[in-house]
Amino acid sequence: MSIAARHSRLEALGAFLPPTVQSTTELVAQVAGAPEFDLHRITGVAERRVYDPRPEAGEDSYGLALKAARDCLEKSRYQASDLDVIINASITRFKDGSRFYFEPSFARQLAGELGLRATAVTFDVSNACAGMLTGVYLLDRLIRAGIVRNGMVVSGEQNTRVAETAAAEITDSYDPQFASLSVGDAAVAVILDESRDEADRIHYVDLMTCSEYSHLCLGMPSDRTEGIALYTDNKKMHKQDRLRLWPTFHGDLLAKQGRTFEDEGFDYVIQHQVGTRFVEYVNAVGAAEFGTPMPESLSLVEEFGNTSSTSHLLVLRQHLRAGTARQGAKYLLVPAASGVVTGAVSMTISNLGV
Repeated sequence: MSIAARHSRLEALGAFLPPTVQSTTELVAQVAGAPEFDLHRITGVAERRVYDPRPEAGEDSYGLALKAARDCLEKSRYQASDLDVIINASITRFKDGSRFYFEPSFARQLAGELGLRATAVTFDVSNACAGMLTGVYLLDRLIRAGIVRNGMVVSGEQNTRVAETAAAEITDSYDPQFASLSVGDAAVAVILDESRDEADRIHYVDLMTCSEYSHLCLGMPSDRTEGIALYTDNKKMHKQDRLRLWPTFHGDLLAKQGRTFEDEGFDYVIQHQVGTRFVEYVNAVGAAEFGTPMPESLSLVEEFGNTSSTSHLLVLRQHLRAGTARQGAKYLLVPAASGVVTGAVSMTISNLGV
């Protein structure tokens, strides 16, 4: 069977959210170096989940990912030993307290702890907030090529470490660390296998990177303290020309196949959860560029903030569990990540375990 004839689907979707809730009021109270500002009004984030720093809580990046992977397996018809591949997409890779891991890969460590076969393929990917969708892209291609039968993409994000650094260091609302006050912690895992039903499949995943904007959002050690920091030029990141990258790329992709955005018949769109204003603005830009209204927009910015690489699939999982998004619908997931990365993930979901 050719790669064009095969398709993959989301088979199971799990998550873990730290039980500790921090309100925006509580976070702003920690900001000592800046005059008062209405962070809730600016970002739309009312609260977020934050990790428990106690080692026994197991809520570092690795521990969060492990809990999400186990939750996903509980929703799946597969056992860990059935999986052919596991891909980890975490941006934050804290384990054993504050130790940041590049090697051994989180994927290798997770495979061993979950009980995957020794022959299973394991690797990490780094693509900022597009990391999980990049993992879905790679796993979709592996399944469509017939190289693997199934696999898991997982990410655990201990994002509020950058919020802690920002709260200690920022001096005003124009500080490049200001966006760090909108993040939250979460972990998500998804299992993909081969689709046998057109009403339950990933139709396409395509991404692009515009590296000329790579300097606009950088995660790195703080240049002032020992904390990890995120420096973002929000003004340039969210310029209309930058936001046109998605509809331009997506429109060109569809035009090559003789289709239009309206032809796709999406029921829902899930944008990256940067903030409520961002979601509204990027949808408005999309509607203007495509010349057609956007499908219903699913979002959970107010409740969870920006959970970086996990945001799209966390929104999908929470809405499916709550019954606020229906099974059998067609979804569009739009990444917007440092790099700058954008693209489109199109899927119909009819039988997803959540």
